[in-house]
Amino acid sequence: MGITVKSHRQPDESREFPNGSDAFVKVGTTDIGRAEFRPGWRWSNDIRPLAGTASCEVPHFGYMISGTLHVEADDGTTVDLEAGDCFSIPPGHDAWVVGDQSAILLDWSEKTTSYAVPADSVASAAQ
Repeated sequence: MGITVKSHRQPDESREFPNGSDAFVKVGTTDIGRAEFRPGWRWSNDIRPLAGTASCEVPHFGYMISGTLHVEADDGTTVDLEAGDCFSIPPGHDAWVVGDQSAILLDWSEKTTSYAVPADSVASAAQ
């Protein structure tokens, strides 16, 4: 296997959603998403209607590039992710941008490409 280089400037797939966007590249067997959540973005307002779940059920493993993202787990645990933070967020959470700067992050969880895809599209792709 040789060297593989991909850029989020020319993603394999990109997705726009209310107050944000995501771009994906596949490097080897790993999908890496670069998400931008603009000020005012909140999962429960902007993604829940697409996901059709009470909270985000996608696990996230990633790195914060800029901004601040507040995460609240279903069990009440909260954390603010800031630039330079590496993170692991299990399924069952809400999140929102804090302040007036976009939250930009990299996410390489195994389900990252199903993020912000309408629930009926994910279900039909699984069949």
